[in-house]
Amino acid sequence: MGINILYIEDNPDNMILVKRVMEAQGYTLFQAMNGLDGIAVAEKEAIDLILLDINLPDVDGYEVARRLRGSAIPRLAYVPIIAITANALKGDAEKALAAGCDVYMSKPINIHELRARVEGFVATKGL
Repeated sequence: MGINILYIEDNPDNMILVKRVMEAQGYTLFQAMNGLDGIAVAEKEAIDLILLDINLPDVDGYEVARRLRGSAIPRLAYVPIIAITANALKGDAEKALAAGCDVYMSKPINIHELRARVEGFVATKGL
């Protein structure tokens, strides 16, 4: 059984880049272009890890994380969430962590760091 990763991101270029990297690692990547669609995919599919942009066109990533953590679906309270955002102001990382994200990464995406973070969750969670 493979690893299912959900990437919630409205930028098509970032989506293509991450898709290539994750699929090259053997992971299955589910995609959502906004927060509400991302929540719906997370609730429907057996997602093992979520990559979450914070600046989304409908609800922001903070709200997505809060809704996932508060979902009636128990597994969503524990699925790892990696926030990936262009927000780099003081306090942004703390805000992402307070919303329920496990890790905060800033853009531009460092592919090597992203791969290492994902592999770390996969290894430590026994996925």
